[in-house]
Amino acid sequence: MAAPPERVGPDSEVVREWLAEYGYETMRAETLEQVVERLDTAIVARVPELTDRDMRRDLAASTRSHARTILSGLTADGQEFQLPEEAHALARTIARRGFELRVLLRTYHAGMDAVLDYMNDAIDQRPIPPEIERAVTLRLFDRATKWISMSVERLTDTYMEEREQVLRAALNRRTETVRALLAGDEIDVELASVRLGYRLSQQHLAFVLWADEPAAEPGGGGEMVGLLDRTAAKLAGALGSSRVLTLPSGASGMWAWAGLDDAARAAELSAPGTLERALSGVLEAPVRAAFGVAAGHLAGFRESHREAVAARQVAERGSVAGASRVTAYRAVEVAYLAGVDEAAMHGLVARELRALAGRDVNAARLRETLHAYLLSHRSPEGTAKLLGVHKNTVRYRIQRIEQLLGHPIEQRSLALEIALACVAAYGVDVLP
Repeated sequence: MAAPPERVGPDSEVVREWLAEYGYETMRAETLEQVVERLDTAIVARVPELTDRDMRRDLAASTRSHARTILSGLTADGQEFQLPEEAHALARTIARRGFELRVLLRTYHAGMDAVLDYMNDAIDQRPIPPEIERAVTLRLFDRATKWISMSVERLTDTYMEEREQVLRAALNRRTETVRALLAGDEIDVELASVRLGYRLSQQHLAFVLWADEPAAEPGGGGEMVGLLDRTAAKLAGALGSSRVLTLPSGASGMWAWAGLDDAARAAELSAPGTLERALSGVLEAPVRAAFGVAAGHLAGFRESHREAVAARQVAERGSVAGASRVTAYRAVEVAYLAGVDEAAMHGLVARELRALAGRDVNAARLRETLHAYLLSHRSPEGTAKLLGVHKNTVRYRIQRIEQLLGHPIEQRSLALEIALACVAAYGVDVLP
């Protein structure tokens, strides 16, 4: 009985000779361009982001250089993984266009499938001795799969490096533009709008976001900025705006502006209590937000931001347990203005509230009643409704308050309202 023929291995000389001839013929310009066109057509069919002329041209250059490199190395003993510059250029183009990493990965996955499909056809169409067919197939597929895997790994790094540079450059341009606008520098509004991707001629509702605790762990800042960016978009959406401009102000802070369609909507959101109601339950720990008053055009862009920053100052100085995560400037404006001079504010609170400035439960209840009474335009019925008590209870408490103050409420109503607004905003720390 005759011995079975010895199996030809992928590294045998006869296999190398066949592959050398195959590579030589395929590398001819006309044939190579046909291969490139076939592969690129298959890739673009699955990755439509590469359809336009410039993207398709970069893709063709990358595919062509890949093909030349792989074909020229089919007979080599080892694989020198030296990616062509055209492949790096395509990865950078994908990053510069703002596409996500998955576009690059889909490109190479689609390319891998197209290459394997092409190789199957090439083996079927070319005369190949049966005894080496298996070995040729193994070598072709081994080289192709290893090359694609290596390409994906190395080009991911290229993409990430370019993406980081693009984002950093964009952030720097945005930062410079916003700071120039806030500083009142002379700047072309239309040009600034283009650079920001945000229309400055509309109505603006500025807000600032920050976390309860600053990001301290390595990498935490980047994660926190991402959370704040997503939160800004979420808040803008809840207010009926799809146009939001954000700018990191620190590792755990962010400035933002929501664009509004018209002055009527801006006025609606600026009404007392509207923001707090609209955003009830939207904001979650650890993020807090402070809002300015909506206003139009470049002046409104600046002023609303100034007010948002001021509202944050009040929110961070306040010590009221369970306070809302949303602070509107209109709600704390009086407290902010009074608190600019802290010593004067403490003097006002002590002088005006007198015996109502105690830290006991009874004094707190009387302060709450007086504040509600003033906000309700001195209406016992309105005050009762706010507090959820009987109107006779309100009348009794008002009599007791005037006894403790030593004068009628009307005599010092404005000063009392300012003092109570400071206590409501800053907590018992402002009490003597």
